[in-house]
Amino acid sequence: MNENIIAYETVDLCDNDECVIIIDQTKLPGKMELIRLSTAQEIWDAIYLLKVRGAPAIGVAAAFGLYVLSRQIAKDETEFDAFYDKFMEQKKYLDSARPTAVNLAWALNRMDRVCRQAHEDGKSVAEIVEILGEEAREIKEEDIRVCKSIGEYGLSLVKPGDGILTHCNAGQLATCKYGTATAPIYLGQERGYKFRVFADETRPLLQGARLTAYELSSAGVDVTLICDNMSGMVMKNGWINAVFVGCDRVAANGDVANKIGTSVVAAVAKQYGVPFYVCAPTSTIDLDTPTGAEITIEQRPPEEVTEMWYKERMAPEGVKVFNPAFDVTDHELITAIVTEHGIARAPFTESLLKCKGKN
Repeated sequence: MNENIIAYETVDLCDNDECVIIIDQTKLPGKMELIRLSTAQEIWDAIYLLKVRGAPAIGVAAAFGLYVLSRQIAKDETEFDAFYDKFMEQKKYLDSARPTAVNLAWALNRMDRVCRQAHEDGKSVAEIVEILGEEAREIKEEDIRVCKSIGEYGLSLVKPGDGILTHCNAGQLATCKYGTATAPIYLGQERGYKFRVFADETRPLLQGARLTAYELSSAGVDVTLICDNMSGMVMKNGWINAVFVGCDRVAANGDVANKIGTSVVAAVAKQYGVPFYVCAPTSTIDLDTPTGAEITIEQRPPEEVTEMWYKERMAPEGVKVFNPAFDVTDHELITAIVTEHGIARAPFTESLLKCKGKN
């Protein structure tokens, strides 16, 4: 296979629409493997086990998955009520895979609305399934447009030759193209900006080491991998002009939930006067969640800390492990939130409402 990860679709449908095709991100960077998902269990597992990850990519995978499952349901159920009952069972099941990323529920709810509207419009079950397929494809195409727009706005915040730090993976592997936090980097690369990028390794799942460093270096970007606890040094050295991170949920007040460790980077950036930018599609803005305190934080298995990536266990048997997948960054640490509709600044309760209202 082509070694350039950018040449592959993060999430796609197979030719006959009977399965979802994803890059198995748990195998990267050692092995580039495309896998096919056709059952509810396979789709759920792929989301939960981080074979597909990143809020936008999860949303697209869920939409494609629900469409694939709808095709299967329609083979047995041609009456809408029976079809819709099973449709909702699968929707709720997929929605249970991960609680923090709002895009999962957002995409599934969007598919549900389309399904109900098509029924109200008098469409048959067969026609509804086709409409669901069209909507799932539009969710993907919309993600590509959104990421490019975020990239354009983000690019306006930096200049050629700047040093940029990013945490986790909010790149193409987390979306369908460009990424969110990496969108300004990719657009800058296309335009000769010659950014110097520093990628946190992002413990314990190493998304920065395995994914961000992999995809950026594959695309020819000047990227340096650092351990999570090195961000303070590179900022103190003056090597960082801006921090760009993605996010999984934005509360109404501007608090954001993102991969664990993001809040630490934000605090360090504040200490050294480095602008801290969150790149967030408006689909991740949850105006029904007042502050970050109300965001449910997913707890992951302790083995990710004690055993994963090691040939031998690296912690004593029986030791207690706290392994939250995300943390919440206080809005006061955030310089701006970059959306596809513009750049939101404090007070976020007003600026986010304006960005969200442009949908």
